[in-house]
Amino acid sequence: MIKLQLRSSGDAVAMLQELLNEFGYEIIVNGKFDAATDMVVRDFQKSNGLVSDGTVYTKTWTKLINNSPVDISKMDSWFLKEQDIIDVAHQLNIEVAVVKAVNEVESSGRGYLIDGRVKILFEGHVFWQQLMARDINPVPLAKGNENVLYKAWTKKFYVGGKGEYARLDQAIGILNNDKVTEAAYASASWGLYQVMGFHYKSLGYDEIIQFVGEMKESEGHQLKIFSKFIQVNKLTSFLQKKQWAEFAMRYNGAGYKENKYDEKLEKAYKKYKAQENNMF
Repeated sequence: MIKLQLRSSGDAVAMLQELLNEFGYEIIVNGKFDAATDMVVRDFQKSNGLVSDGTVYTKTWTKLINNSPVDISKMDSWFLKEQDIIDVAHQLNIEVAVVKAVNEVESSGRGYLIDGRVKILFEGHVFWQQLMARDINPVPLAKGNENVLYKAWTKKFYVGGKGEYARLDQAIGILNNDKVTEAAYASASWGLYQVMGFHYKSLGYDEIIQFVGEMKESEGHQLKIFSKFIQVNKLTSFLQKKQWAEFAMRYNGAGYKENKYDEKLEKAYKKYKAQENNMF
């Protein structure tokens, strides 16, 4: 089990925050073991007869998992499999180590919440754009919905975890209109690779609900959707040639260098390639 404490970060922390919220706490699921998370962990430990030291390790994980209000025993059936990676590598005609590197750097850690729903992040500025694209004026709808409908990007309204579904539901409920519902689904990023819903048509789906439905199947299906995205946006050749900077610039945007995405991809590739070589 992973040992977590103040200032830890990553998907394990996000999972911890999700689990704590299932016990009735209300903390933002941001993958950062911050002061708010530390306070909740200490309260959970004290309430469950554990040493209240803020360190999450074997005993705290055991209490969280064994006493969880949701059944998390089926989570492994959704997870990405080795064969999923191999299949996509063959489909794209790239090395398995390349797919593993992209998966490590570009994935969000898990494609599902602990309650079984696909992981999403709702983007209010995209919702603004998607409404306009459907000839719906967002301006009069924004009042009272400032946390889900705004003109410029901001992360201050992110709550993470199942709270993002509450934001999605709020957006859908702004108007009793099928176009608003479609715009709302198109304004969330979905799954392990957080592919934006508005890409559904370019990825070959007639309806957004078909895109969402495949996202629900498994992380393997989410990888297939990500593979479609790479092909549609003509990024395959950069991975075939291991041109990390070119791929990162087109996939992650101009800020790729600041976040060292190209360096992370190359490092991950070398790691997985070395593992392959050690097997033979």
